[in-house]
Amino acid sequence: MIVLKIEHCPLSRVPQDQRLSLLCVAVVHMGMLTALDQFMLGAVLGNSMTLTDAFIAVFIGSLIFGVVTFGLGFAGMREGLSGSLLARWCGFGRMGSVLISLIVAVSLLGWFGIQNAIFAKSLNFASGNKLGFGWAAAISGTLLTTLVAFGFKALRFTARIAVPLFILLVAYISTIVLSGKAGQPLHEVINLPHSGETLSMSAGITIVVGGAIVASLMTPDLTRYTKSGKHVFGITLLTIIAGEFVINGLAILIAKALNTADVVTIMSQAAGGAGLLVVVFSTLRVNDLNLYSSSLGIINAVEGIAGKKLRYPPTTVVIGALGTLLSILGILDRFVDFLTILGVVFPPILGIMLVDYYILRTHRKVLDESRQKGNLPNETPTIGWAAIIASIIGGVVGLATEWGVPTINSLLMASVAYWLFKIAFSRRSLP
Repeated sequence: MIVLKIEHCPLSRVPQDQRLSLLCVAVVHMGMLTALDQFMLGAVLGNSMTLTDAFIAVFIGSLIFGVVTFGLGFAGMREGLSGSLLARWCGFGRMGSVLISLIVAVSLLGWFGIQNAIFAKSLNFASGNKLGFGWAAAISGTLLTTLVAFGFKALRFTARIAVPLFILLVAYISTIVLSGKAGQPLHEVINLPHSGETLSMSAGITIVVGGAIVASLMTPDLTRYTKSGKHVFGITLLTIIAGEFVINGLAILIAKALNTADVVTIMSQAAGGAGLLVVVFSTLRVNDLNLYSSSLGIINAVEGIAGKKLRYPPTTVVIGALGTLLSILGILDRFVDFLTILGVVFPPILGIMLVDYYILRTHRKVLDESRQKGNLPNETPTIGWAAIIASIIGGVVGLATEWGVPTINSLLMASVAYWLFKIAFSRRSLP
């Protein structure tokens, strides 16, 4: 059986004879958006918006996610390159791509803190609140950090069973809650008002994008294994259907029916101890990847910037400790703020890469020539200041402006700024 491994060909193109089937890549890609974090996002939407507004936010956010994901995924398929390599010849240069890896690593550290907080709440709930959230978070964070840092293989088992168990649990809870056996029948749920703090439409769209945007940046890591643009489109569509509409949609309805956005409360009310156990498995599975990827990202970034190679176990311990501290300090309470930041920081990076690759085509000639030979371009730009400055401008505009939709503002502002910078620089370089 052929298995897709993201770490294969990290610094080279994926040859055509190593490309895989649509289903093989799609299953891995869908796994990024069929996890507990998407259910958490849907629960927030359901508890903070009317049903119609929540689904409109999901639709518009999914449309933005779909466009940028397909665009970047198609480039990854065409070039056979990962996202970090692609960024080198899409405006950011070698040092710029290192900075992107650092931003991704920091965002995964935040996700570790959030997922660990969910684990801790489940642990504290199971103990009858005897542990206290702080101690529960310290215990769960220390446990997972130890497992990941020192190479225990037990997590491979949880990774294999967590996704199917979580999907089965969501299906079970949906059947119980929305049939009226626990909570209210579906036709009554549709008309229920939201009970949480109201989210505006623009805020809802932004957090939908924020919840999935890291997956967009990682898409070329997977689609470089695909065979055609049709496969990339199919993968993108299947992921949106499974993650955004099925998982998010069901979470929206369940949160409304049970009148809460708290995942631990939802699982304990609807499925008891079994539900909490699946939550723990899911957080283990997701946080295993978060901590591992964040550690590698930090190591690669430090090596690229300072030329010093950090050791993996100590780096993982430090990052795990920081993530655990974030849990204890209450990052879960800032979940919407965290998603909002992701929703305005990452779109500028994606927009700039798409503008450079498809419109300006700055390095398309050297990419085309090297692709024919099956290797990387001989010349690699050192750092793309125009891309970095435009990214900062886009992020600031997205965070600071109150008009429009923040995620769209940041995406468009960064893309236009980069395009104008490149035109201005090219004119200055003319004799």
